[in-house]
Amino acid sequence: METIEVLVGRIGKPHGLRGDVTVDVRTDEPDRRFAVGSVLRVEAPRGSHSPLRSLTVAATKWHQSVLLVRFEEIPDRNAAEAARGILLHADIPADATPDDPDEFYDHQLIGLAAYDVSGAALGEVTGLVHGGAQDLLTVRTPDGRDALVPFVKALVPEVDLAGRRVVIADRPGLVTPLPEDGDDH
Repeated sequence: METIEVLVGRIGKPHGLRGDVTVDVRTDEPDRRFAVGSVLRVEAPRGSHSPLRSLTVAATKWHQSVLLVRFEEIPDRNAAEAARGILLHADIPADATPDDPDEFYDHQLIGLAAYDVSGAALGEVTGLVHGGAQDLLTVRTPDGRDALVPFVKALVPEVDLAGRRVVIADRPGLVTPLPEDGDDH
């Protein structure tokens, strides 16, 4: 069976002395993705010299709506501090879709044509940036610019996977450039 890799979380701060870490969950199935024994691929943040390539889930628990995870490869608080910011990826079947109809995997969105609400072409979705507050769609415009669009319902009211398109409630400066005002201030 063909699989693809999806982002499922980011390691946050250490919790306690035994190497437990908080995880900023980026999946709608955390109990499944962080099941004991699951092996997750590691993507170290820029500037990190972490030797970790994968992490194996040893234990999990929820603490005040925060997921705490102990990984076999993180034995203590110092190692947990060094792992801060690491992105965690899991393999899923290539044809999998999230249970929530308003959730999408990155690979489902990349390559979709982007249109404004009136139907005018804006470009193509070329990637996603996973931020702390929200994810951002990267849209490559016909003139070769990359625009970042917050992936929220108010700005992206429609995602049509079957039609291979997204609708963006574009505003000047979001995808289309701001109009030149002609003033030389």
